[in-house]
Amino acid sequence: MTSFTLNGQPQQIDADPEMPLLWAIRDMVGLTGTKFGCGQALCGACTVVIDGVPSRSCQTPLSSVEGLSVTTIEGMTGRVTEVVQQVWTALDVPQCGYCQSGQVIAAVDLLTNNKAPTDADIDSAMSGNLCRCNTYHRIRGAIHEAAKLLEA
Repeated sequence: MTSFTLNGQPQQIDADPEMPLLWAIRDMVGLTGTKFGCGQALCGACTVVIDGVPSRSCQTPLSSVEGLSVTTIEGMTGRVTEVVQQVWTALDVPQCGYCQSGQVIAAVDLLTNNKAPTDADIDSAMSGNLCRCNTYHRIRGAIHEAAKLLEA
């Protein structure tokens, strides 16, 4: 039995301790915003926040989150998250949308830690998140716009 906090709520999951956190979240809890992309922690589609750090859930054993706080895209809250989601929608960032939960989590992390990112900062922070639809220019524009709105 693994006990942790998921999106602010206590959670206990009785499963193989080596099961990837991704499958526990999706298949056992039923939260499907976190996606399976590559299964190798390379694309970012499975990104969740573990104790404040964006992490790849496809390669995170369930046992490793014992006693920790896990936040999925469904549980993201706060001013930075609200602004990023608002801008993402206003600028029509997603095309297919599959990678967007990981993209949004990475953008929120970037803007939480860097209020005025440059293009280089954005490219660096977002480089681990792949978008098969190639909407990188929209993502960069949305991050700049969100930074402006957060500054105001």
